[in-house]
Amino acid sequence: MIGLNAYRIVVEVDVDKKAVIHDVDIVGLGDTVVKESKKRVKSALKNSGFPFPRGRITINLAPSDIKKEGSYLDLPMAVGILKASEVIQRDISNYLFFGELGLDGSVRKIRGVLPALLRLSEESEKPAVILPASNEAEASIIQNIEAYTVRSLSELVAFLNGSAQKYPIVHKEPEFKHSIVEDFSDIRGQEFAKRAAEVAAAGAHNLLLKGSPGCGKTMLARRIPGILPKMSLEEAIETTKIYSVASLLDGKGLVAERPFRSPHHTASTTAIIGGGTDARPGEISLAHNGVLFLDELPEFRRDVLEALRQPLEDGQVTISRARLTVTYPARFMLVAAQNPCPCGWYGDKSHECTCSWNDIKRYNRKISGPIEDRIDIFVDMPRLEFSEYSDRRKGESSTTIRGRVEKARQKQYFRLKPLGKYFNSQLNHREIEELVVLDSTGVKLLESAVEKLKLTGRSVDRILKVSLTIADLEGSERILPRHIAEAIQYRKRDVNF
Repeated sequence: MIGLNAYRIVVEVDVDKKAVIHDVDIVGLGDTVVKESKKRVKSALKNSGFPFPRGRITINLAPSDIKKEGSYLDLPMAVGILKASEVIQRDISNYLFFGELGLDGSVRKIRGVLPALLRLSEESEKPAVILPASNEAEASIIQNIEAYTVRSLSELVAFLNGSAQKYPIVHKEPEFKHSIVEDFSDIRGQEFAKRAAEVAAAGAHNLLLKGSPGCGKTMLARRIPGILPKMSLEEAIETTKIYSVASLLDGKGLVAERPFRSPHHTASTTAIIGGGTDARPGEISLAHNGVLFLDELPEFRRDVLEALRQPLEDGQVTISRARLTVTYPARFMLVAAQNPCPCGWYGDKSHECTCSWNDIKRYNRKISGPIEDRIDIFVDMPRLEFSEYSDRRKGESSTTIRGRVEKARQKQYFRLKPLGKYFNSQLNHREIEELVVLDSTGVKLLESAVEKLKLTGRSVDRILKVSLTIADLEGSERILPRHIAEAIQYRKRDVNF
């Protein structure tokens, strides 16, 4: 695997029985894990009861110019040695092998199976695939692939020699369902914030929640995945590929629910964006087709926040290293939360703020203008009054809100499909000019907001995109002045900062 792309590696084994020195050489640009494979393979063969050939064994991994990383080549190396030793009798040229070996000969789970099988499913001539039993759920997603699972080397040899029978993995149709544990009806008060969350979910808009401690910011954010539409099969496969490469599937076949990622504010740029020596996907890619929640936004390092600029605009991230460059999808909905000041009580009616004015300004300036420009909806959440907290009347459930969100998303799908887009938040300036038509009242309202709030061109585009989503939620074919007015409300910020 290089990023999400799978490349076929041919494992060639040559045994020189006349050599004086008995050793195993692995050539073909393998990393340390690949070099260590010879020790795992040797122990696995001996502990499985198979003879290890005497002589000098050379294992070549072709093509030689591609860096090989990970332990997934253990199994094909062992099979190559067993074939060279004539333990395996039958022809294996039409088989593809994946798997890590334990010292006892067991075949262990590997990462990246789904992207590899997807690549194979697109080929005209498809080989039979041998996989670890732990990867069966992942492999059952793919149709038109003949795949078998094994738990040990001895089981594999028995199957290849025809002394044991195995049946191919059966394809299972995925089930997409919402397992709602945290419901919107649990939230007391905060009607304005709940409405903003609904608008954000309907158009996949980025959302910033701002308020004093305990006002319900995190509670609201964690319930947003419950009002998002169910994932399509295409979205689920995209997300599962990323989780497969990151080795985070945990025995699941398909990621059938929208991901919700909430990294700690001490996370590094590599953890959030992705990278490392093997260019692993970061949190923004793991949140693909879902929600990335950044709690205590100003506490994140400045370089981490600035690194979010390009992925927020492009919906993907490119990670470049000395020997490789990979691109991961990163189309996520950003939900962020912050306090209004370091102590958290600035602007609260019943708590006195202990911060100096300079501290408040410095705290809020940690979020740069370009990052703020990429956030569509800003919400100030007041502290909950006791009367609201003690009110036992249930609000709207997540299921009810999700019904409206799904209808709005459906309208966007048919409107934006010719443009290759999915949500209103993805529209660029030219597309906004074509799709958003305002009447004279709406134009005057927008012009007044630009003058008073000192909005940038990108901010105006955000207002128009949010107003288009509000119209979709209402089922309106036109953008009316009230839609513009509500969208402007979501842009309001304290201009003193």
